[in-house]
Amino acid sequence: MASENTHHYLAPDALSVLRQDPVMAQIVEQGRSIESSRSEDIYFRLLSAIVSQQLSTKAAATIFGRFKELFPDNYPHPHLVLETPDETLRGAGLSFQKIGYVRNVAAFAQGGNLEHTLIDAMEDEALIQHLTQIKGIGRWTVEMLLMFALERPDVMPVDDLGIQNAMKRHYGLEESGKLQKARMLEIAENWRPYRSVACKYLWQSLDNAPG
Repeated sequence: MASENTHHYLAPDALSVLRQDPVMAQIVEQGRSIESSRSEDIYFRLLSAIVSQQLSTKAAATIFGRFKELFPDNYPHPHLVLETPDETLRGAGLSFQKIGYVRNVAAFAQGGNLEHTLIDAMEDEALIQHLTQIKGIGRWTVEMLLMFALERPDVMPVDDLGIQNAMKRHYGLEESGKLQKARMLEIAENWRPYRSVACKYLWQSLDNAPG
């Protein structure tokens, strides 16, 4: 059972807000404590996200490991990523498409677009717009980044399959498509300003949390 003191990184009133929704209250009660996954290195997390796209967790970890090993101290600094030949990156297991995408992230970072002060100053939606300028980075990827690396408390990823499935199961949703997403957003209004936290419990209830 979840207890208040194990949610060390959550806002003190997050659970009391979520418990006002009877369905969510039960999910929280049956859940395990949510651990912090914060990371200041947005650049590194974006690279990891690209390498992981359309791969199993195990395959993604293997390829990202090989990718990191190409660089001193296992760290792919932007200028080094841009200088590394395609054949070398292919040798680590990256597809030509992903090579293009990791270079896009590196170029974006080198341009000063991933500085902490810049990222921290942006509201969630502005940050989603900012990062999805990078070809290869979609809205869902940025939403996961906001929820896990930045621990923004109030993100609601309606396109996430896990969240859709969890809400169908727990809230008996019968709608599909746009109607389903509208219904999800309507239910999630009760969780503001802690929709991210609610979603982490929903993933946990399916036992297939992303990130």
